[in-house]
This record gives sequence, structure tokens and C-alpha cells, in this order.
Amino acid sequence: MIERGKLEFVVGIFVLVGILCLGYLAIKLGKLELVGGDYYELTADFSSSSGLKKGASVEIAGVEVGRVKSIVLKEDQAQVVLAIEDGITVYTDAIASIKTRGIIGEKFMGLSPGGAGEPLARGGMIMDTESGIDLEQVISQFIHGNVE
Repeated sequence: MIERGKLEFVVGIFVLVGILCLGYLAIKLGKLELVGGDYYELTADFSSSSGLKKGASVEIAGVEVGRVKSIVLKEDQAQVVLAIEDGITVYTDAIASIKTRGIIGEKFMGLSPGGAGEPLARGGMIMDTESGIDLEQVISQFIHGNVE
């Protein structure tokens, strides 16, 4: 028969390993970064960032290249800060668009990186932006007969 102290020690180790595994999965599934990572920041101003949330993916050609770091109100516009992976070049003629997955899916940032301009520096501003379509407003206009 195993001594009570040894049994408690084994159970304690088992619980500790379980907690470590849960922490690892939470970080990986939540796509959190413990350390700064190899990212640089770009900003973009939108007339509306409705539905876009902090942590949403940033994609170029359907490939995730970063995350939305923050969304704040600056004057009368939504300023979105993007964390883009090092090695991904975005140019001054880039276009940032708020897009939706599916009909009522999550919002994400779509980037058309450009290529005719100069590369944007760290902390640079994307000048051309397209706010997302407000599906509720479109449906409301359709229902009330205000479609143009």
C-alpha cells in the first residue's frame, strides 16, 4: 500500500501538470502573446469600426499576418492600431478594410498591402481605409423602402 504522503505528492504533481496544460491551451487558443513577439505597429483611422474588436485578425490575401491591438476614439474617428508580423511589408498605398466572415460572422481587418508606394515605417499610418458594411442599417433601409 502506498503511503499517504506519497499519494498526496503524486496527486499534487498530477494537478500541477493539468494546470500547466490548461494554461498552455488557453494561451494558444486565445492567441495571446506572453512576450512582445516580432511585431510592428501601424495605425488606421475609420469613420466606423462597428463590430471590430481588439484581438481580431489582420489578413492579407486570406492569410493572417497580425492582430488588432487596440481601438480608440480619436476626435470623431475610430483609430485602430494593428500589430503586423515582422517581415510583412505594407506600403504607403495600402488599403485597410473592415470585413465580415459570412453573413453574420465575425469582423476582421483585410489589408491590401499596396506596392507602388514606399514601405510604411514602424508606427506608420495607413491612409486609405474602408469601414465595414453595417448589415443592420442595410436591412433597415430595405425594410423601410429607403434603398437607393
